[in-house]
Amino acid sequence: MVSFVFNGGGLGSVLLIALKRRRFNIDQPMVAMTVAIYAYCAANILASIVNNSIARDASHLVPLITFLFFPFSYSTWSITQKTTLARIVVLSSMAACFGALLLAIVQYHWLGMRAEGGAGNAIVFATVACLSATICLAGALSGIEKSKSLLICAALAGTIAIIYSGSRIIWLAMLIAGIAVLLINWRGLTGRNFLRLLLMVAAIGIVIAVFGLPIISERGDLLVTDWDALEAKGDYTTALGLRVALWHIGLAAFRDMPLFGHGVGATPLLIKQGFHEQFGLAHGFSHFHNGFLTALVEAGILGAITLAAIFVVAATNAARVLRTSADPLERLGATMIVVTVITYLTGGMTGILVGHDILDSVLMVFLVSGTYLASGRHLPLAQQQARPVTSAAR
Repeated sequence: MVSFVFNGGGLGSVLLIALKRRRFNIDQPMVAMTVAIYAYCAANILASIVNNSIARDASHLVPLITFLFFPFSYSTWSITQKTTLARIVVLSSMAACFGALLLAIVQYHWLGMRAEGGAGNAIVFATVACLSATICLAGALSGIEKSKSLLICAALAGTIAIIYSGSRIIWLAMLIAGIAVLLINWRGLTGRNFLRLLLMVAAIGIVIAVFGLPIISERGDLLVTDWDALEAKGDYTTALGLRVALWHIGLAAFRDMPLFGHGVGATPLLIKQGFHEQFGLAHGFSHFHNGFLTALVEAGILGAITLAAIFVVAATNAARVLRTSADPLERLGATMIVVTVITYLTGGMTGILVGHDILDSVLMVFLVSGTYLASGRHLPLAQQQARPVTSAAR
């Protein structure tokens, strides 16, 4: 659904701009992000050209269209008043958290599975829930919305949903992102607000202990067991063992073609061959369970550098706003970027960074919204610009 909505909206934005019903909103933050994003897309296309594998890689290059929509979506989204967009961001995040908890409870307790929502993947589900929960927390602390208690409850609901997912790496991302949100809003945590924060932290701790301790303990014990099996027996068939094997295979593939990589379509074959030749296993994956390693294999050093540039540019824009601005809307936008960078980079250490339709669409949604709110320029419609001129003439 999120992929359909964002990509459909992106296509609509392209048509509106082509028909001159909307104008490009060319401001410095958007240009910087666009250059970084387009450089990453170009690096992947270049890798396929160098490997003479455009035909093989064509279907794998199509998802890059989601990234190419960034400046078009930014230009059409920026006709929205920042106050309106900020409220949409916070309230939709709140709805997402409550929806995530409902799905997680049904899937975990009734279906006996790790919570994965409608994503079909527990880590993807947890990533989106993490972003939603931290935005709810930021909305409550920033004062954008008056219903602070409801937002705190939503953040708590999202946190429980993440625990139900069993995604250990996103547990870490949630902790880091939550601390970042608290530090960003630390100046406003005085007196009654600070007491409310302490009560909130205590409540979250109690709820996590009641609902999450068995899951956390089980997942922790499983990690220790996997580690022992890998160290003592060289067992690469566990969840941890498979990841370690993938990293070995990926590093070997990168060393073979370090500059431009093998092309985006080569990954499944490289992994299958690597498991067979290096470990005597018959396993197949679509990525190397590390975002930058996947980029290194597929598009070489150039691909990894340009992928990193997307997050560096985003973080730089956010840091500049947080350092110089006291406007709550701008700081909320910068906070969106910060939690996005933290969540994606942390989750990408052992999973997918980009290259998944949901993660790519959500990344663009948060970068478009966060960049516009933090430092973007509002672009009124042509008819709105004409009104003051007409009134003045009268």
